Amino acid sequence: MNDEFEQVILVDEADQRLSDGDKWRIHQDGLLHRAFSIFVFNDAGECLIQQRAAGKYHSAGKWANSCCGHPRPGETTAAAAARRLEEEVGLRAALTFGFKSRYVAHLDNDMVENEIPHLFFGRTSDAPVLNPAEVQAVRWISLEDLATGIRAAPDHYAAWLRHYVDQHAGELRIWRDRI
Repeated sequence: MNDEFEQVILVDEADQRLSDGDKWRIHQDGLLHRAFSIFVFNDAGECLIQQRAAGKYHSAGKWANSCCGHPRPGETTAAAAARRLEEEVGLRAALTFGFKSRYVAHLDNDMVENEIPHLFFGRTSDAPVLNPAEVQAVRWISLEDLATGIRAAPDHYAAWLRHYVDQHAGELRIWRDRI
């Protein structure tokens, strides 16, 4: 589906659905919407991160968490997370809801992420199969090395990944060890 016409769910601060809107437009206008982010870990406790494809309409080429996206109207957030994990990196993994976050980030191309993301966690030893329209590279990395990398070169990482590592480091470690 074309990003410009894909519909996402607009919400209030309590994450209650208000209406739907065009994905492109809500990112231009900075409207609050529902999202999800996935952290997949391998048996060594390393997190899969992806480098966003060069053609993405914002944050192109930046490193992000395993997968992220938006549920469509009428789609549960858990179903959307599973769908996008397979679409972006070709993985099927049992995903467990962990917690919600909240952030606003001003991005390139005059885009604004104003989201309440639902964070999901999973574990797999399977090799990712990349969708080149979405992802140009992946790598497995420890949470500690990821935090070090973000401190050293923050502009190489997507705003939302920086937010999670900065604001939710303890929760990420707990979920890494729990799943």
